[in-house]
Amino acid sequence: MATTAASGPTPSAGPHEGSPHAAPAPAPQPAPPPPAQPATISRLGIAAVVVTVVLWASAFVGIRAVGPSFSPGSLTLGRLAVAAVVLGLLVVPKLRGLPRGREWWPILAYGVMWFGGYNVALNAAEHMLDAGTAALLINVNPILVAVMAGVILKEGFPRWLIIGSLIAFGGVAVIALGSGQRSTADVAGVLLCLLAAALAAVSVIVQKPVLRKFPAAQATWFGIMVGALCCLPFSGQLVTELQAAPLPATLGLVYLGIFPTAIAFTTWAYALSMIDAGRLAATTYLVPGTTILISWLVLGEIPTIWGLVGGVICLVGVGLTRRRSR
Repeated sequence: MATTAASGPTPSAGPHEGSPHAAPAPAPQPAPPPPAQPATISRLGIAAVVVTVVLWASAFVGIRAVGPSFSPGSLTLGRLAVAAVVLGLLVVPKLRGLPRGREWWPILAYGVMWFGGYNVALNAAEHMLDAGTAALLINVNPILVAVMAGVILKEGFPRWLIIGSLIAFGGVAVIALGSGQRSTADVAGVLLCLLAAALAAVSVIVQKPVLRKFPAAQATWFGIMVGALCCLPFSGQLVTELQAAPLPATLGLVYLGIFPTAIAFTTWAYALSMIDAGRLAATTYLVPGTTILISWLVLGEIPTIWGLVGGVICLVGVGLTRRRSR
């Protein structure tokens, strides 16, 4: 009955059975695409980062230089007023519309925190600390950005991020303890710098989505206008201090408004529109060294040994946060 068996239906044979009637093997699945490589930063983006670092470093020196002539609030208002006019000359002719509804919320947030609160806190701190030490303390900002990116943007907390953060905050403690041995006012300066760093870090996270809807210059100008409105209570003080200020101090205020504010905040926003917030924040590690160099050349200021040691510890810590876990 072999012929009957052969004529009946036969069970399907797998390909390993070698039967000529075996079901064809499934077509191989296409290989998954290789992971996307991070986009190469354009030369214009690199130039924007360099301009931002150098001009922000010069701001620490400029604030220290004009500090005797202007109080923290009036200096902030004057700086923002100059920046609003200069940047407005470029933005307003190309402006096709204003933010609507909820689009204003993040702009109001970073306008108040960064352009208003950050500048007032930093100006007040530099009445108590030298420019280099202030820049070193503000350099905690990249760590705060990384931490918030881990929580808000779900980027996680790599091992080296945690280790580097602890080391960097240890450096801040060294600077604070060293300052406390000289004067309790210096401790207040340290706390004001840390407040400024926190406000700037939150603002970076808040500003990032705005740059998907508005060009960098417009997003910066909106924030400057919000910050200037918040500082209007200092207008009477600004007028009085401008009348009494020597010409070099007034020119210094104009410099702060044009270069570290109108230009540098715009180049920062432009770079932030192309680069991940955490990666871009890491470039500000270069600000303290640049500030110390400019401060030494212009003001003849040299940070205390505590400031140098604590600053080096901070730089080592923030450098370790960039390492990748294996």
